Amino acid sequence: MKLLRPMLLAVILAGAFFYFTTYHSGWMRPAGWFGRPDKVEITEAAGGDTLDSEEQNNITVYRKNIGSVVNITSRAMTFDFFYGLVPQEGQGSGFIIDKEGHILTNYHVIAEARAVEATLHNRKKYRATVVGTDRSHDLAVIQIKAPDLSPMVLGDSRNLQVGQKVYAIGNPFGLSGTLTRGIVSSIRSVQEPDGMTIDEAIQTDAAINPGNSGGPLLNWHGEVIGINTMIASSVGQSAGIGFAIPINTAKAVLNDLVTLGRVRRPALGVHTLPTTPELAEQMGLPANYGLLIVQVVPGGAADRAGLRGGTERAYLGNIPIMTGGDLIVGIDGEKIETQQDLAQIMNNHRAGDTVRITVYRGKKKMDVSVTLGEAREQV
Repeated sequence: MKLLRPMLLAVILAGAFFYFTTYHSGWMRPAGWFGRPDKVEITEAAGGDTLDSEEQNNITVYRKNIGSVVNITSRAMTFDFFYGLVPQEGQGSGFIIDKEGHILTNYHVIAEARAVEATLHNRKKYRATVVGTDRSHDLAVIQIKAPDLSPMVLGDSRNLQVGQKVYAIGNPFGLSGTLTRGIVSSIRSVQEPDGMTIDEAIQTDAAINPGNSGGPLLNWHGEVIGINTMIASSVGQSAGIGFAIPINTAKAVLNDLVTLGRVRRPALGVHTLPTTPELAEQMGLPANYGLLIVQVVPGGAADRAGLRGGTERAYLGNIPIMTGGDLIVGIDGEKIETQQDLAQIMNNHRAGDTVRITVYRGKKKMDVSVTLGEAREQV
């Protein structure tokens, strides 16, 4: 009996220890058992918090413009090796520019489409007609017949500053009515996948993805300053580098697109040679910048205005050139230093416009009014 009592006491102590440390604490509780407190205590935010000024402006820009942005669906036929001609569907964005239902978008959104459909923000769908295209600027205008349309306000893309806020509205990946925000990252010339060049393209870090093409890029007032067109990415999605066509480029050709269906591309009718300080010194030119006219196209705009090409043969290295022509140094008060400067000026004009060209003829500086002609090749 004396031996059993210590053993019994040990068993009782072990059992008590197990009960209070393991079983009673819940480790061995049945799976369906749980506690039910009388009340759950949570931490709630104080009600009635107001939006800050930046948030309010985001909302204002969105609400002001979302009704004018459309989702564009284009259907085309492509050739498949096994199945022959098969239908293919693409999506993009666009925005309403007048109450007649004209919609501005990218050319590549509707290129080679057999049928185009526009879906408004209220989800109503309309068959669209392609009114005009400008492949060289990646622009197109389509039209729908719909009541009570709200056109967007077209702003001014001149003098944009790196760092200013911008907003993009579109339909990335088919997700309609999406707003993203960023800044102007840079203003630069970029080349599109088809080889066309966008002069003074607006680079932005606002998220732009497939489906945003053709949608508007807005300033903080909610005015359109660009048309979102492409991204720089190795994975086909936003990497924080998107590009938009300046709205001024579109405004310069809108009238032609709507009334003619094409753009009357302006032509000055000259062949030029960029001038460098070294070349100016060798040739005795009166300015160390500008474009030297080596040839005037007979019957062209410059020829009709009396501009002169070269008359004396010379060599630039092994290349023969004609010297003695007028030296273009400005157009409408803007300095012209390179052929790209000239191309940018032309992009903001159309055939029939009159420009004031500043030239040196010999040592004499003079202004000549030139009515631009129309380029023969239409892209």
